[in-house]
Amino acid sequence: MILTHTRFGNIEFTAEDIITFEGGLIGFGDSTEFLMVPSKPGSPFSWLQSAQDPSLAFLTTDPAAFFEDYDPEISDHDAAQLGLTSGADFGIFVTSAIPVGEPRKATANLAAPILINLDTKRGKQVVLDNEAYTMRHPIFSEQSAPVQKLAA
Repeated sequence: MILTHTRFGNIEFTAEDIITFEGGLIGFGDSTEFLMVPSKPGSPFSWLQSAQDPSLAFLTTDPAAFFEDYDPEISDHDAAQLGLTSGADFGIFVTSAIPVGEPRKATANLAAPILINLDTKRGKQVVLDNEAYTMRHPIFSEQSAPVQKLAA
């Protein structure tokens, strides 16, 4: 299959590449099928691209790349919905924003991580009940010591 996107051009993918979000992402319930599209080579960022709406894509990153102590508590209910049993291969991603021309002001939404069961390709965005995690947490600050450098 091919998805044509103005930013990424033609994206070739198979049905096995699709990550299904049963209820969509928060605020975007109509899009339930997404693809993970790598950003620039060597970048810790990737795009979560809707397979249904070529104009909908979210910049994401693995929070471990920037926040060594990020340890969101996932409810048993959310883990069960995704089939996250011991031994399941899963990823945690957070949406990110990088202001044009100001990469040092990049932020990450640590309050609503995206969980993906990498074995079943099922995902869910959850809202954490932890005031320490904010929706616009600075990636580069005294509280976050980047493990990787932001690719220019």
